[in-house]
Amino acid sequence: MALGRKGSRRIVVDGTAYRWRLRRRPTYFQGLSLTPCTFAVEHADAPGAMLVVTTNQPHPSNWFGREAKPVLPSGVGQAIQLALREGWIPTAPGSPFRLDQSAGFTPSP
Repeated sequence: MALGRKGSRRIVVDGTAYRWRLRRRPTYFQGLSLTPCTFAVEHADAPGAMLVVTTNQPHPSNWFGREAKPVLPSGVGQAIQLALREGWIPTAPGSPFRLDQSAGFTPSP
């Protein structure tokens, strides 16, 4: 499954272009602040495995107004670099590569 161009943002990391996207609306569990925010990344020009990053923050549009930091391009770039070091090959076909950075996330009571 590929990210659509609409709603995704372009980022260049180490000379390679990627597209990333954060869900505009949270999932039900993200809206309740029970699960952390996630975003997806893929190579901009070639099909391949998608990167799915789980952050340690609630979704910015959660329904309880729980404080959340926005997902910034600098954080996306750092996640891409970490995933590449951990073995993500963006142009190789396959199932999504999951990068879990959710340590320290506490769900709402």
